[in-house]
Amino acid sequence: MRKLVVLLSFLVPSLVFAAGSSYPLDKAEYDLTDKASLQRGAQTFMNYCMGCHQAQYQRYQRTFEDIGVPLELGEQNLQFTGEKVSDYMKGAMPKASAEKWFGTAVPDLTLVARVRGADWLYTYLRTFYVDDSRPFGVNNKVFPDVGMPHALEELQGIPYDSHEEKLIDGEMKEVYAGIKSDGSGTLSPEEYDQAVLDLVNFMVYLGEPSRLEAEDIGRWVIIFILVFFVFAYLLKKEYWRDVH
Repeated sequence: MRKLVVLLSFLVPSLVFAAGSSYPLDKAEYDLTDKASLQRGAQTFMNYCMGCHQAQYQRYQRTFEDIGVPLELGEQNLQFTGEKVSDYMKGAMPKASAEKWFGTAVPDLTLVARVRGADWLYTYLRTFYVDDSRPFGVNNKVFPDVGMPHALEELQGIPYDSHEEKLIDGEMKEVYAGIKSDGSGTLSPEEYDQAVLDLVNFMVYLGEPSRLEAEDIGRWVIIFILVFFVFAYLLKKEYWRDVH
């Protein structure tokens, strides 16, 4: 029942994410066993996402323990609003302020990776581009008419929807060349892609913190079932030996 309540309470505000697009998604090659990637992703999440969003169904302490961050270090460097390390990961923005500035409460991000998928998030965070017609001056290829600013612009720089001329059928034609940064960000394009992948990796972890443990238990359960089947088959043969 609690899981249903959590899911519904996430889906209602997540209407801000509801948008259709035929833009092709890039594959997010995330790795939940990569603790360094999870730690970098957590750093990006706390610094650039938690100002508006939150992950209110996950505790700081559980997160730090799972990704290998000492509690004292995490409390000093990854918590910015005075919470206890045992508290849930609540955002800094008041709900009333969010509704005033964005027109709606911003969605909780605990389950967004499970709802949208890692590939969607990975592509979404890399396809913002300048659009002066939008309230925040940016649009998005995966989520047209997105209602939020480009939170990672400091890292990427100002992204532009670019075109270039190519020779096609003997004629020079203008074709779409993807989204390119103006170079003003603190990261190179390759570094930015890696930073986004680390962030997506962390958000996938947030959506299912016990996933690796569950997969490990599942493997042992399968092994047990196979071994049990062998003994059950031998026992069956022993019981039915005199009948046949």
